[in-house]
Amino acid sequence: MTQSSGKKASERASTLLALFAREGYRRIEPSVLQPVDAFLDLSGEDIRRHMFLTQDSDGNELCLRPDYTIPVSRDYLAERDSDASASLSYLGPVFRQRAGRAGEFPQAGIESFGRLDREAADAEIVALGFEALTSLGVAAPSIRMGDIGLLHALLDALDISPVQRRRILRSVSEGRPLTSGNGSAGTSTNHAGLLAALEGQDPTAARAFVEDILSIAGISSVGGRSAGEIAERFLARAADRNGGDLTDEQFAILTRYLTIEGDPDFAASTIRELASEASIDLDAALDSFEARTGFIAARGLDVGAISFAAGFARHLDYYTGFILEIHDRDQPDTRPILGGGRYDSLLTHLGAPEPVPAVGFALWIDRLDAGEPA
Repeated sequence: MTQSSGKKASERASTLLALFAREGYRRIEPSVLQPVDAFLDLSGEDIRRHMFLTQDSDGNELCLRPDYTIPVSRDYLAERDSDASASLSYLGPVFRQRAGRAGEFPQAGIESFGRLDREAADAEIVALGFEALTSLGVAAPSIRMGDIGLLHALLDALDISPVQRRRILRSVSEGRPLTSGNGSAGTSTNHAGLLAALEGQDPTAARAFVEDILSIAGISSVGGRSAGEIAERFLARAADRNGGDLTDEQFAILTRYLTIEGDPDFAASTIRELASEASIDLDAALDSFEARTGFIAARGLDVGAISFAAGFARHLDYYTGFILEIHDRDQPDTRPILGGGRYDSLLTHLGAPEPVPAVGFALWIDRLDAGEPA
């Protein structure tokens, strides 16, 4: 690092930390070494290839933290009083294997836990993310949003079966077109016994079950795939068995919903129109959506400049509500500089006895200069 780049990094850190402190976010620094399990459970086996792995003296698998949200959440759970809220910030290195790029790079962000005024908390995250980027010299931040909570409300209203729900969410997460059928021709006889045993199981328990079978058979990898990745493939195939087809009406409504794009006000009115025509009740989810939009406007942001897409998703095992990305409009072909959203279920995966309201964002500082290709 040159002297000038070191000075720039220091100035950016000071700017971000001052902003976070001004808004009441207390800085913490979780351990660099973290248990692997939660990252795999919530992000899938694919992330294993990007992590730096090690073991402790008892043989437990650890990794250098690939991001901050899970470590910050662990620390919050370790120190919180019952029902306590907390506003936490961080700035430091994270570690991922990245072809042709440094495996250690800086990340900053904030996480808000325990606030019951969810829509106001969401708006605060959007506004502070926007302000963070403008304070770092991004002249044209472009906000993109989605809402997994609204999609779940639609799936509930349409009475979509659990198997079809998993299939739909997986398609949305992977950016694949929705299909009306289960797309599983030929899978009913291949490994039918194992697939039947996996159907309906909790994903964590099912993954452990498959990994145990492979371990007993002495299989650690096949065709370059680890046992965990093989387990993920079996879980996907199990979810595709015997789920039945969507009805024509369900398929038509979902397809129409997933094509809705525009600013949040336009999206809300269009979704209300769809719900009315389909005679389904999305009032509670849309009331929350519109309340959040109102709080965002009250924060001084131009709601008309925000892009909402009903089919936009990030890490569906992770997020439970609104989703946020902010790009540099002057560099439209690069990856987002900031990403985040609401993840009320995450802390139950980490040991909390009940869901904890949680929302935040992470900022990839190195992307401010890199013009990193998508």
